Amino acid sequence: MRWTLKPKPDSEKVNALAVQLNVEELIAALLVQRGIETFEQARQFFRPSLADLHDPYLMKDMDKAVNRIETAIANRENILVFGDYDVDGTTAVSLVSSYLKSYYPNVATYIPDRYDEGYGISYKGIDFAEDNEFTLIIALDCGIKSVDHVAYAAERNIDFIICDHHRPGPTLPEAVAVLDPKREDCTYPYDELCGCGVGFKLVQALAAHRNQTIEDLTMYLDLVATAIGADIVPITGENRTLAKFGLEVINTSPRPGIKALIQNVKKKVLTITDVVFIIAPRINAAGRVKHGNEAVALLTEYDLDQAEQFASEIEQYNTDRKDLDKQITVEALSQIKENNETERFTTVVYREHWHKGVIGIVASRLTETYYRPTIVFTKSGDKLAASARSVKDFDVYNALEACAAHLEQFGGHMYAAGMTLKEEKYIAFKTAFERVVQETISPELLIPEVLVDAEIGLTDINDKLIRILTQFEPFGPGNMTPVFMTKGMKDSGYAKGIGVDEDHLKLFVKQNGSPGFGAIGFGLGNKLDLVKNQAPFDAVYCIDENEFNGNVSVQLRLKDLK
Repeated sequence: MRWTLKPKPDSEKVNALAVQLNVEELIAALLVQRGIETFEQARQFFRPSLADLHDPYLMKDMDKAVNRIETAIANRENILVFGDYDVDGTTAVSLVSSYLKSYYPNVATYIPDRYDEGYGISYKGIDFAEDNEFTLIIALDCGIKSVDHVAYAAERNIDFIICDHHRPGPTLPEAVAVLDPKREDCTYPYDELCGCGVGFKLVQALAAHRNQTIEDLTMYLDLVATAIGADIVPITGENRTLAKFGLEVINTSPRPGIKALIQNVKKKVLTITDVVFIIAPRINAAGRVKHGNEAVALLTEYDLDQAEQFASEIEQYNTDRKDLDKQITVEALSQIKENNETERFTTVVYREHWHKGVIGIVASRLTETYYRPTIVFTKSGDKLAASARSVKDFDVYNALEACAAHLEQFGGHMYAAGMTLKEEKYIAFKTAFERVVQETISPELLIPEVLVDAEIGLTDINDKLIRILTQFEPFGPGNMTPVFMTKGMKDSGYAKGIGVDEDHLKLFVKQNGSPGFGAIGFGLGNKLDLVKNQAPFDAVYCIDENEFNGNVSVQLRLKDLK
């Protein structure tokens, strides 16, 4: 692992901000690194307000979308809310459909079947709409490239409103409205919303039209926060505000479906990390193992007993999903070794029986193991379908674009994408993808990097620092948990390996007579010899609060030792 110390921010800006906020220079430096340089920016960062959210009508086509929905309601048309089967899609469908149903009955939902229909808007979904006399489809978290599907629907007198956040292709679909802040001609001030976030902006616009305020919509923010965490979008600007208030809803008055998912969690206060590792995988498991409709049923259920029944079923899907992804990961790792592909610039693997619902997770696992752009293929109907994952700072979407001649279709963003191709094109694609990555990736990107915010001494860690750092939450891309480096630490003789295979490292560290801190290094059990016998070492770490048996103590979460 390479340690990269972030450049020190401008000292004049740091000093000025430290004076304005009456904080230590260390805190001011962390803020300036995050682009927070003025008192007003700091106020918005530490005290975000729903009043700071942007006017939804700043988004291109928002007026057209609202007018079409209001016309549909006035004419008693049937409205179909359509969305992808992942967390972002199912939360978005749950949000928009439940909001519309709060005052209009003729609303239904549609989640495509991952295996039968695949990703995005499907012809089968449009046929369903025609057969059941829907004249308006609101597509969420998909549709930005569905030019042919929207044209097919138009021939059947079905209008589309598209709410997406993926990158558009060269031509936009001819929908009534295309809401996507990544449109070239959209001047909306924030373009990092997730699909559920774009759905929320539509609801915000509809609410304004009906003289409702943002306070009337806070009950939906548990869904938005869940999608923001699951979709790994930047937790900056508007996303950070939505995530912060959404977490408050999750922790105080979550909808019955989310309450049912978290009621066995021992923690008092859930963070965005808990959303990512506890709530999101379970919602995702429905679409991966059974059907995304089950996630929507859970998230729109108002009866707690019924929600608990749905949640227990989803819990079983999640257990099945874990078993599948472990098994496939083992098979994929052995395939890489058998094919002598451990030294390549990419990882591309395929087996026709692999479960389509977990290949994205397997791609992430392989990226963790070999740390390079990774694609996992399986058979889907008469074609191959795949999920791609990338490494930090490498744009896998651009690499796929360079290989587009071999692909039937593809979509996604910088770090994650999906695609389909004909089986006979697999080898040619695999060769082309390896060549493109080899020619375009910087070799250092194939070594995992830990970005270090600041070098500090253990004496710098005090109650005030910890209190202010907790106010930096929620953490995520664009606002990561601060990482510190301290040189010349020593273990106090407590070092030991823990866990079933002693994979993890537990220490009690000191530095030059400083107060000692407990420290834990997940996956660092192999570094035990480095710290034994109280030999000095350098470490990079985050500062955590460890809760055990009701007692809270400061703990260093080690990322690496040297």
